[in-house]
Amino acid sequence: MKATRFLVSGMVQGVGYRFFSMRAARDLGISGYARNLPDGRVEVLAQGAGDALRLFEDALRLGPRGGRVEAVEPSDAAPDPDLDGFEIRH
Repeated sequence: MKATRFLVSGMVQGVGYRFFSMRAARDLGISGYARNLPDGRVEVLAQGAGDALRLFEDALRLGPRGGRVEAVEPSDAAPDPDLDGFEIRH
């Protein structure tokens, strides 16, 4: 199992981006969370199989219809065995 932290910038708050990421994660069997950051970006922590994480990153780069993704910055993260499912954090 791998874990990746994604920082997503662009028009990604107020457009359903966190819900979009939750649906994509659940479809791919990825655990983690998405939350808005004060600077206008969305932070997404995702953990799962390497292939699923690559597909998930592709989905994050597309984003929802109403949004506009300008950049997705991935970085390695430590897997958290306590994460179960994918949630939206506030």
